[in-house]
Amino acid sequence: MSRNYYITQPGRLRRKDNTLYLEPVESPRIPIPVEDIDALYLYGELDLNTKLLNFLAQKHIPFHVFNYYGYYSGSYYPREYLKSGSLLVKQVQHYEKRAKRMELAREFVASAVFNILKILRYHTHRGKDCASQIAEIEKIAAESRSAKNTNELMGYEGHIRDTYYTAFNTILTLKTPFGKRMRRPPDNPINAAISFGNSMMYAACLTEIYRTQLNPTISFLHEPGDRRFSLSLDLAEIFKPLIVDRIIFRLFNRGQLNESRHFEREVGACHLNEKGRKLFIAAFDEQLKQTIAHRKLKRKVSYQRLIRLECYKLIKHFVEMEPYQALRPWW
Repeated sequence: MSRNYYITQPGRLRRKDNTLYLEPVESPRIPIPVEDIDALYLYGELDLNTKLLNFLAQKHIPFHVFNYYGYYSGSYYPREYLKSGSLLVKQVQHYEKRAKRMELAREFVASAVFNILKILRYHTHRGKDCASQIAEIEKIAAESRSAKNTNELMGYEGHIRDTYYTAFNTILTLKTPFGKRMRRPPDNPINAAISFGNSMMYAACLTEIYRTQLNPTISFLHEPGDRRFSLSLDLAEIFKPLIVDRIIFRLFNRGQLNESRHFEREVGACHLNEKGRKLFIAAFDEQLKQTIAHRKLKRKVSYQRLIRLECYKLIKHFVEMEPYQALRPWW
């Protein structure tokens, strides 16, 4: 079974026959069998050439590039190999008709809220008092049903997340209080971890979209725009609480991620250092591989596969096979 490769070392990526080789600056080259690759996540300073790009395109392997601080820069998205003109038309129609678009946008938000509340209730049952945040989020979620367009809905969604983030100081034991969510740039360890994890989540969703007939630039909650795969943002709303936030709580509360050892501070900014990034990447990959017993499929399914299943559910919705209901965990 193919898997994700996360490359943090500087060096060169080179093709030889049907194998990729990572040639680190100061160590022997490392073979990466191409049939074993699902996607590449590139964090180190790497050289590569068009011969390699053509080879990756032939093998339908996307790769995602992250900058010096570990934040998403862009993706090499090979030519789509699962095209469907009729599905594309239907996807566009669901964007253009406001009622159809709002139906999907509300589902993305409803799923995200469900997953956020599930996390808060989990920690409340374990002695962390998140009752006020739960009550406030339930109130905002009820009010969001009156949203007339996606801009209003996004406003409610942002208010929900701001309320959710106020619980982080209760759930986590921190030397530096979390404060509020800051993105550009993140100003403390928790903001740095959230931004780093969300970047990985966005890329993981894009990989799974590429494995289907969906068009990644046509979204419903987030406004489609130039130079971004906005459908990935829609799907990431569902999975950020389930994957990214759980990783953050686990790593900090177990003392695996340390504010003083795993972060770099600059004027007005804070970022994971190399050790911190490697630790978070390992936890993220482990979470994607973790399996749950799927009630409908009657078999074990990984978290990574759950993202793909959301794509399939969207396709069924577009072709009017089955109304879309975004993921609400039962486990």
